[in-house]
Amino acid sequence: MSKKNNNIAIVSVTNDLVADHRVHKTCLLLSEMNYNVLLVGRKLNTSTSIKRPYKTIRFRLLFNKKILFYAEYNIRLFFFLLFKKADLFVSNDLDTLLTNFLVSKIKQIPLIYDSHEFFTEVPELVNRRKIKKVWQFMEKKIVPRLNFGITVNETIAQIYSSKYNIPFYAIRNVPSANKFQEITDLTASFDFKTKYLLLYQGSLNIGRGIEKLIKTMKLLDDLYVLVLIGTGDIENELKNEVLKFNLSNKVIFLGKIPFELLHLYTSKAHLGFSIEENLGLNYYYSLPNKIFDYINAEVPVICSDFPEMKKIIEKYNVGISHNFENEYQLFDTIQHTLNNKELYLSWKENCKKAKKELNWEIEKEKLKEIIQKHIH
Repeated sequence: MSKKNNNIAIVSVTNDLVADHRVHKTCLLLSEMNYNVLLVGRKLNTSTSIKRPYKTIRFRLLFNKKILFYAEYNIRLFFFLLFKKADLFVSNDLDTLLTNFLVSKIKQIPLIYDSHEFFTEVPELVNRRKIKKVWQFMEKKIVPRLNFGITVNETIAQIYSSKYNIPFYAIRNVPSANKFQEITDLTASFDFKTKYLLLYQGSLNIGRGIEKLIKTMKLLDDLYVLVLIGTGDIENELKNEVLKFNLSNKVIFLGKIPFELLHLYTSKAHLGFSIEENLGLNYYYSLPNKIFDYINAEVPVICSDFPEMKKIIEKYNVGISHNFENEYQLFDTIQHTLNNKELYLSWKENCKKAKKELNWEIEKEKLKEIIQKHIH
């Protein structure tokens, strides 16, 4: 086994680290490449404890929303990075880039920028022009001065490369192929022998199609249960919707699940959903990691008819991509899929084949080559 050297990589994010599997996998790869890794995030009142094979630190902040949060976090991060010994910075998303860029220039330290989405085109910014312009200005001033960048799929990589004239590489957020130990009481609260489990995992935010899924549950009989894993901005509204439609026995909110356990829940589902709405280019060009999570768990996928999603679904024939305009179309698709046993089983079998290619053990070799090429 190779010994660690004295090189230190500081990786920063604005979340609480619990459910960010992409960042965790990057940290593990850097550890394999003989970096001593320190992951920096923030701690919320609802944050659960974490245990990682690398060092972590989470800032407790006075402000946890909007501009005051970003300001406080980045001021804390600036002085932390400035006075901490490091040989490499990794900035995840645009909301950590300015601080990482400034300190990397001051200390002459290499910087890796990993954009997890088309940040300036997220739905939360589409109708907030002034705030969007601030993020666009920051991106326009900093990104062209980077040596390279990383993002989540080929389409967004091509857009960034063309726009800023630097190489951007696509590193997909695919899951690890590692085997997981079963937890015997995991499904104690569900009767899976008599119910179909429909699963959505990810942020409970606008434009994710979750409202449509909940409305679909009104049309489906009691053999179906919808499980929502994650938290987000519209969580309370969704819970109120469930109460309004008297669906508490058919729609289950599990909250945030640590990624170490997520596969165990995902593998219990019959269908996995990623039905984002076209609320901007970020969603339209997205390739959500939950699609790969479903495939890795051998769960057929129902997703939006967007370019990157459709490409995966059609290439591996693991489900259906469609523009679901309303809950009735979604209802018909669910019924048709689960009533057509031959089709459904063929999709599951194709998931088994696809996951041999769509896993981190293969994808991380691409990232390793990129780092070796650009970081000296």
